[in-house]
Amino acid sequence: MQNIFFHYILYMQEKIFREIEEIRKSIQKINTKDIKEIEEFHVKYLGKKGKFSKLFKSFRKLLPYQKKQLGESINQLKKQAKEISSKLKEEKVTTFQEGILEDFTKPGISCIIGRRHPISTMKHTIINLFEAIGFITVEGPEIEDDWHNFTALNFPDHHPSRDMQDTFFIEKNPDLLLRTHTSSVQIRYMENHRPPIRILSPGRVYRNEAITARSHCMFHQIEGLYVNKGVSFTNLKQTIHYFINELFGSVRYRFRPSYFPFTEPSAEVDVYCGLESEIDRSITKGTGWLEVMGCGMVDPHVLQNVDIDPENFSGFAFGIGIERIALLLYKIEDIRFYFDNDIRFLKQF
Repeated sequence: MQNIFFHYILYMQEKIFREIEEIRKSIQKINTKDIKEIEEFHVKYLGKKGKFSKLFKSFRKLLPYQKKQLGESINQLKKQAKEISSKLKEEKVTTFQEGILEDFTKPGISCIIGRRHPISTMKHTIINLFEAIGFITVEGPEIEDDWHNFTALNFPDHHPSRDMQDTFFIEKNPDLLLRTHTSSVQIRYMENHRPPIRILSPGRVYRNEAITARSHCMFHQIEGLYVNKGVSFTNLKQTIHYFINELFGSVRYRFRPSYFPFTEPSAEVDVYCGLESEIDRSITKGTGWLEVMGCGMVDPHVLQNVDIDPENFSGFAFGIGIERIALLLYKIEDIRFYFDNDIRFLKQF
């Protein structure tokens, strides 16, 4: 039995030695600039299932003194194969670069350039317009508590005004919810800053609404807030006038009296789209007018909730629906297109 084992070990030693010599001769012959052949060489010899991996598996069956004799040869040979593979790849890259430098008329490598989503484009456009007149951008959490989303904004407990915004609640005690507006960011900012305050709060908001061509359960808002001494409704109208004219150009727009718990007086702003196309009739419900924002003077109770004295300070706020603005400017007939990720739709922008 010992004789058979001894002969087997000798046989394995001779086999490994022959394989080492074959690999040595093969790698010395390799000389190519074809990237495919270079990769095939790397996989054949240095890959997980390559010749060196198989060699080391056989190597484990040898006796210690045999491993010592052959181990150094295998390691040196593997190192040599790695150096050859690296050298071939470097020569290939250098040759490719030299070819480009020699001939500038050769076509470049084409690549697909991504585009901004229309919502992102519109958001940055609006932010840039308001930052140009002194507003700064701040952000806050999308998961909010009841105080910042409702109570501090003059939504009393069990008040019907809370029904204006169907809410996604996460858990009770304390109440946690997906924010229904970015006004919560304004409350957080006013809690830690004193007037003058001039901020924008962009972001996603969530309301438990049916998804239709004109509404969605998730959408994007940009809300603005200005608080200082002597701020009036005239200042608000001037700001809105600037925004409408910069974004839409010379168009008809109107203020309509409205109600929001956190502003008094309150108004909604509509822009006239006309009825020239089927899309115009669809997005305006046949009226020609599309609501683009709500606004108003900050209710004194809201200022009191954040320890700002309403006797000395006043302010205005506005909220812009980004999807609505994009519908109007890009003549998009269905708000659901924004969320379908259809490349045929997105590549238009």
